[in-house]
Amino acid sequence: MRLVYRILAMLIAAGVVVQTAAIAFALFDIEKKTDDGQFYSKDTHNGGVALHSVLGEMVIPVIALLLLIVSFFAAIPGGVKWAAITFGVLVLQIVLAFGGDALPAIGVLHAINAFALAAVASIAMRKARLAESPAPAAAA
Repeated sequence: MRLVYRILAMLIAAGVVVQTAAIAFALFDIEKKTDDGQFYSKDTHNGGVALHSVLGEMVIPVIALLLLIVSFFAAIPGGVKWAAITFGVLVLQIVLAFGGDALPAIGVLHAINAFALAAVASIAMRKARLAESPAPAAAA
C-alpha cells in the first residue's frame, strides 16, 4: 500500500507539471492563431485548454481522492495528514479555477496554488519513500 500511496502522490505532482505545460501550450496557440488573423472565443477548440480541463476537473481529483483513501491503509507516519492536505489544496485549486472565471485576477492565485499542490504531493511522496526505506543499521 505504501508503494501505491507513493505512486498516487507522484502522479498528482506530475499532473501539475502536465497541467502547466497544457495551459502554456493553450496560451501560445491562442496567441499564434490570433496573430494569424483567426478569431478565438470560448467556443473555439483548443487542445491545451481541453487537456488542462480534463486533467484538472477529472483525472487529478480522482487520483487525490484515491490517495486519501489509500492513506488510511498505507501505515505511513504522517501519511493521512499529507494526503488530506493534498486533497484540501486540490479542492482550493478547483475553487480558484472556477473563481477565476468570474474574476480573472483569481487566476493568479490558481497558478500559485498549483505549485503548492505539487509541493504537498511531493512531501506525501517523500513520506512514503522514507517509510519504505529500511531502518539504518546501528553502528557497531
